[in-house]
Amino acid sequence: MQDEKKKKKELIDELNRLRRRVARFEALKYEYRRVRKQQMRTIETLHSEIAGVKILKGLLPICSSCKNIRDDRGYWNQLEVYIRDNSEADFTHGLCPDCMRKLYPVDILKRMERG
Repeated sequence: MQDEKKKKKELIDELNRLRRRVARFEALKYEYRRVRKQQMRTIETLHSEIAGVKILKGLLPICSSCKNIRDDRGYWNQLEVYIRDNSEADFTHGLCPDCMRKLYPVDILKRMERG
């Protein structure tokens, strides 16, 4: 009878240990799934960000005089056209103050202001 009680207690103890292990396993499984979902969301975000990025890198052959750029096929393109075609950037034109003074001397600017 004593052996039977001892055996029963050992079985109950073993069952409780197994239950604790299963509970730990379930907690780890839940945590793994949570982390994996977060990783997948991060990967999706990174993929969409990468898709939106177009990078110019390497050396660009540029004419020292006219500033045209030679493309991969050997054709020379205006800087603005090359940048527009090979990146997500676009140009808007204006004049810097130095070029404004050089191209439009003061007397012409004054006449333009007067109308």
